[in-house]
Amino acid sequence: MVVLSVSQLNKYISFKIKEDKKLQGVMIKGEISNFTAHRSGHFYFTLKDGESTVKAVMFRSMASRVKFTPENGMNVIVLGSVSVFERDGIYQIYAADIQPDGAGAVHIAIEQLKEKLRLAGIFDISHKRALPYMPEKIGVVTSGSGAALQDIINILSRRYPIGELNIFPVQVQGIGAEDEICRGIKNAEDSDCDVIITGRGGGSVEDLSAFNSEKVVMSVYNCKVPVVSAVGHETDFTLTDLAADMRAPTPSAAAELVSCSKEQLINDIDFIRKRLVSASLKYLDLRLNNLERVTERLNRFSPVYRLKLDEQHLNQLIKRLESSFGNIISQKERRFITAVSGLEAMSPIKVMCRGYSLVYKNGRIISDSSELKSGDEVDIKLYKGSITAEIKERTVENEV
Repeated sequence: MVVLSVSQLNKYISFKIKEDKKLQGVMIKGEISNFTAHRSGHFYFTLKDGESTVKAVMFRSMASRVKFTPENGMNVIVLGSVSVFERDGIYQIYAADIQPDGAGAVHIAIEQLKEKLRLAGIFDISHKRALPYMPEKIGVVTSGSGAALQDIINILSRRYPIGELNIFPVQVQGIGAEDEICRGIKNAEDSDCDVIITGRGGGSVEDLSAFNSEKVVMSVYNCKVPVVSAVGHETDFTLTDLAADMRAPTPSAAAELVSCSKEQLINDIDFIRKRLVSASLKYLDLRLNNLERVTERLNRFSPVYRLKLDEQHLNQLIKRLESSFGNIISQKERRFITAVSGLEAMSPIKVMCRGYSLVYKNGRIISDSSELKSGDEVDIKLYKGSITAEIKERTVENEV
């Protein structure tokens, strides 16, 4: 009996497996697990079903052709050959191609890129910019011979003839289309366009693939000018639509979005005119009210106003003085009348009116008969008038 080394055994088994044509170009269906995309570019993973597992490897030259990124849990169909990894003594599948079991590879690749860009914030609403109301320069990045360009030209020439249309013809499908679209967007941005339309007519998913590429999506996202994406028909939807500032269902609709019609301009001008008149009247009313308040304050602090206040105060003081003076005069008059009444009551005249009289000699009142002698001439003052008399006889009365 021949004794074999481990290496010899593994090489023999490997040789036998390679001789079996049924194990070359075999297709195996299973679920991916333990997937690793090595930095070298190789894929390492395990295929499994409900009962068994088998290891698999896909070298970089083959892995670079896969249109999607395999993930754990994904059901796939692997095309490859079975061979032995002699160092470890295990057999494994050397994959040449991987296709999803169900959805197509292109669809999965788009969904994977979509999720990647979404997580990076490329589709966030916060990055969206408003389109200019009346753009002076409109850039169009599309095929120079496509129907989409003719639709855009027809709409803008009829609807918005005052806008300057700048066309940047590019290849929109096939090899190199992605780079051309990116260059067209950059050229439109550098040409000082106010808004850019990029897109094409309808087609298959493969025809629209350039607008689902990461290059074009990032070019739209990084553009400093608002971008309208108009790819395909209304039912078509691309990643460029999600990254653009606005999506148009068709190229014709994009032309309408970036322009305003004559009727719309007339309505807008009329609306703005009414708002301007209303705002002007409100502003004038406000300014007039402010003027009245300022004038009132100015009048309160002006010399004329102060003089008027002082004049009013002076008039009040004069009235108070006149009133006080009148009260004093009235009081004095009452006191004077009272005093006069008292004096009159004590006046000799009042006594004389009752028949008494005053006797004067040489201008001196005589109150004692002893002051006179017979023959003296005296003046007698009566209540009414006076007389001169001569003393004939006098009587001297004893003092009591």
